[in-house]
Amino acid sequence: MEVIPAIDLLEGRCVRLYQGDYQQSQVFSENPTEVARRWESEGATRLHLVDLDGAKQGHPVNTDAIASIVRAISIPVQVGGGLRDREGISKLLDLGVDRAIVGTIAVEKPELVQTLTREFPQKIVVGIDARDGQVATRGWLETSHIAATELGQQMAEIGAAAIIYTDIHRDGTLAGPNLEALREMAKAVEIPIIASGGIGSLTDLLSLLALEPAGVTGVIVGKALYSGDVSLVEAVRAIGSGRWQDVPPGDSSFSTFA
Repeated sequence: MEVIPAIDLLEGRCVRLYQGDYQQSQVFSENPTEVARRWESEGATRLHLVDLDGAKQGHPVNTDAIASIVRAISIPVQVGGGLRDREGISKLLDLGVDRAIVGTIAVEKPELVQTLTREFPQKIVVGIDARDGQVATRGWLETSHIAATELGQQMAEIGAAAIIYTDIHRDGTLAGPNLEALREMAKAVEIPIIASGGIGSLTDLLSLLALEPAGVTGVIVGKALYSGDVSLVEAVRAIGSGRWQDVPPGDSSFSTFA
């Protein structure tokens, strides 16, 4: 299973939100590029970037920070946040971003997502962010009346490369993943599922292995890495197949973010 560190960008800084609340943000680093280098050095095979300003404003904002990260590391980068038209997605892919993550337009403009999956095959990932089983949009500021599994089925049928499923109530809480919701989504679609939200310990990561045969192929880890509750090196050794570059278990040249 792929362990994917998250870097959430707000005003050019690396932050974490609590349950998607912009008023409850914690700054972990003023230098996201340095953070990206750290996660690559500790074994990450992919990074997950979220443009929080972009999600709120409806178009990419932190493009300078994203471009800097893409240039600084050799592993693939996937980016979401505010990608609501072809132009924004195309620009990110031109920067060297490996996969673009769309969310709001999956609900509001599914025909556009279908066009994009045809133009950029295996480059369009759909982020399904759910609150009580219903899809949230526009940077989690609005909740639709569409069930997460229903949207997942629709996006799989039109060619999405994968689905990132986030339980908003778990995001940033370290309370553990919503295994039942992930199981339901995995049963509903036949494309890879990436779990997101709530990972707070190595035990939480190990619990996801039971869902791997059903199609949960990756997990995004955010706050737990920055707080030190999860060591990326140990997580990759336990459930992944990353590149830890001879870093001994439990060892790191970096201190915990504070």
